[in-house]
Amino acid sequence: MTVSCDGVDYHGWQSQPGQRTIQEELEKAVSNLVGFHIRIKAASRTDAGVSALGQVVNFKIDSPIPTERLAQAITQRLPRDIEVTEAVEEDDSFEASALAKSKLYRYTIFTGKKRNVLQARNCWHRPGRLDITTMKRAAELIVGTKDFKSFAAAADKRESSIRTVMQCKVTQEDKWIYMDIEADRFLYNMVRNIVGTLVEVGRGRWPAEKIVEILEARDRTTAGPIAPAEGLCLMWVKY
Repeated sequence: MTVSCDGVDYHGWQSQPGQRTIQEELEKAVSNLVGFHIRIKAASRTDAGVSALGQVVNFKIDSPIPTERLAQAITQRLPRDIEVTEAVEEDDSFEASALAKSKLYRYTIFTGKKRNVLQARNCWHRPGRLDITTMKRAAELIVGTKDFKSFAAAADKRESSIRTVMQCKVTQEDKWIYMDIEADRFLYNMVRNIVGTLVEVGRGRWPAEKIVEILEARDRTTAGPIAPAEGLCLMWVKY
């Protein structure tokens, strides 16, 4: 299934005791529909506060309910901030996470002086001008197969921090700035740490070429601060 959600009020994707999560809400809805407990796996285990327009999940059921009716039937049992936009049947070998070729995250910044109250939940409100031209040059230096250890949270203990970033683009529409980052896989907090670093470049603290130095250092303390979770959204997953 493809799932959209406003993640601001949730403690991320993964079920956790005493916390409200996307996985828990989806599993309750599907289990309520089919009459037995279902375990759901996702392409990306998004962090607390992170939203999604194109999260992909998979699970296995034996039910007489036609597949084409599943999306609507499950959505009717979900809170208003979660929606199943599509449900399709796949063979037993499909795994939403393991088979993903790439994922694209978008980060949104609003630079206006006053908050945009209708969209404030899903962006980083950071008043003031950012140098988009310099940020674009810095973003180009992120692209490629590289060691992104400097952009991983200290809690990320995975053996390899080598990742391939297919695109890292910075665009601006009036007071809105968007950063689109596509990669084969992501380290923990990798996108938010890249965004925080690009903002440091944009505000004039560092030149664009600082990105090369940060990557070579393989040290989280050399990069910029982490950007707030509410500005991040998983846009799509490719297979």
